[in-house]
Order: sequence, then C-alpha cells, then structure tokens
Amino acid sequence: MLKSRISGAGMFVPPKVVKNTDLEKLMETSDEWIQQRSGIQERRWAEPGMTTSGMGLEASKAALNDAGKKPDDIDAIIFATLSPDMNFPGSGVLLQKNLCPQKMVPALDVRNQCSGFLYSLSIADAWIRTGMYKCVLVVGSEIHSNGLDISTEGRDVSVLFGDGAGAVVVEPTSDVNAGFLAHNLHSEGEHAERLCILRPSSSDFPRLTKGDMKIDRTFFAQMDGKFVFKNAVTRMCEVIHEACKDAGVKPQDIDFVIAHQANMRINQMVLQQLEIPQDKTLNTIQKYGNTTAATIPIGITEAKRQGLLKKGQLVAMVGFGSGFTWGANLMRWS
Repeated sequence: MLKSRISGAGMFVPPKVVKNTDLEKLMETSDEWIQQRSGIQERRWAEPGMTTSGMGLEASKAALNDAGKKPDDIDAIIFATLSPDMNFPGSGVLLQKNLCPQKMVPALDVRNQCSGFLYSLSIADAWIRTGMYKCVLVVGSEIHSNGLDISTEGRDVSVLFGDGAGAVVVEPTSDVNAGFLAHNLHSEGEHAERLCILRPSSSDFPRLTKGDMKIDRTFFAQMDGKFVFKNAVTRMCEVIHEACKDAGVKPQDIDFVIAHQANMRINQMVLQQLEIPQDKTLNTIQKYGNTTAATIPIGITEAKRQGLLKKGQLVAMVGFGSGFTWGANLMRWS
C-alpha cells in the first residue's frame, strides 16, 4: 500500500490588517485584554469582492507552485470551510471552476470547522493509499469578518477571528520512512451548542420570512469560552498521545507541532502537558487570529518558508473545535 506526503504548501491572507487598537474604536475592549486572553495582536479582514473560494484559489496556486505542479495535475479537491461562498453548492466546485475548468475533478467539501483540515488530510491520505488518486489538493479557507458581532456584546468571540486561506498538495511517496503515520479523529456532539451559530436553521418553519429579517444573537457565533478552553487542552493532549501510540512513538519524540490557532494559551498548555518544548512549534495567531479551517495549512506554509520543517522530522498536527470535533495527524516530513 502506498503512503502519502505533503509536497507543497501555500497561503493567502487579505491585505487589510486590523489591529487590536482598531477594535478599541468599535467596542469596549483593549489591546492588553485581547493579548492576555488570546495572544492575538492583529488579524486580517476580507474586503468587498473577496470570497472564500477566491482566497482558496490564491492559496492553491501558491501550493501548486511550491510542489512544482500545475492545475491540470490535480486529481481531486477537498475544501474545508464553515464560511462557504453560498449555502449550496459548496466552495470546492467553485474552486474547480476557476482553477482547473477543463479537468472535471471531484470536489468534496468538509464541514468540521476548526478540525476540518485534519479530517481532510485523512481523506486525502486514504485516497492516495488506495491508489484512487495521485494528486489531491486540500484547502482550508474562511471569511469570518463579515459575520461577526462587532460590538461590546459580541466582543468575546469577535476579537478572536480573522480571514485567510491555506492549501497543501498531497501526493504518494515511495519512501517508507516518510509520509503520514497516523490519523486520529473524534467528535462529541453532546457539547455542540457550546460553540455554534444557531440560525438560520432548517429547524425553523419557515426558515426565513419575507421582508425585514429580525437579527438577534442566534445569528452570531456563540461560545462558552471557559468550557471550550478546558476541553481543547484535554482533548488535544489525549489525541496526540493516541496518535503517538498508533505510530509507536512518544510525544517527546515529536520534532515539531503545528497546532490549530484558537488561543495561544491553549497551545502553550498542550505542549507543557506533553513535555514538548515551546520552541518546537510556530504560533501564527498573533498575526492572523483564528482562521478556523485555514490555521493549520497557514502554519504549515509559514513553517516551511522559515525552514522549520526538515526532512525526517516527526511532525504532529492537532486541532479542536466546534462540534465538538478534534483530531491529530502524525507524519515524517519529507
């Protein structure tokens, strides 16, 4: 059976920078409060005309260039997002239309929010291992900014999120010492409403009414911050232990960690509990905020560009988010 590896990575973030001090003008908050709570200093916000699939397109072009590939080399697309261009169809087909219109490759959309990219990598790896496809493009892209409650009432959530996209190319490898070693994925729907957007919902009859629509808090993201924080630390530690056990290694053997960027303190606590030095990771949340499905491919791209990922390193990717869903991927970098 074949193994697969990440052969290229790319990213795109909007040029508009929104600093914490900019948010001070829009709500009762402060740069100090935001940094102490999350580690975030600034984030990027999309501007009119930008789309989730459009940002994914730019990240995909960069990833293909990094892998030495052309759009026509792609056999399949997996697109992870919670903020698609439209309710349906998914953003994957819109990316296909603009990236490789002459090659009608399959496009799969994944809706697992912050762990969506990890779920997507596991699918890409499975497709390649079975020989079904040879070149899979995996994308994570989000536009949060135009759906946030930019007010004092909504500040607990709205200060955390940014917009951005990342992509990787997944291909086969004949190197038995390289590629993905383990994928471990979980969900716990019992806590779904601890982090969610409740409306619009198919459980409303009618779903929408004609005329002016009354917007209330249920149309914005809601989060039980302390509960999510505690669960994130616990589950991320557990799933890395699980992945290491499956791969026959220990957490202390990990050379580099690419973690979902929801909160700087979460990631610091996870590494501390796993006894992994803090210098064995790269945090990007201070620059980009939480870009949900895009945080891990953005992290891969940044780490690769900075020369932090080296051949033979044991690399762990881990994330936790709405659902609750969480997961970890373990691989030998090549």
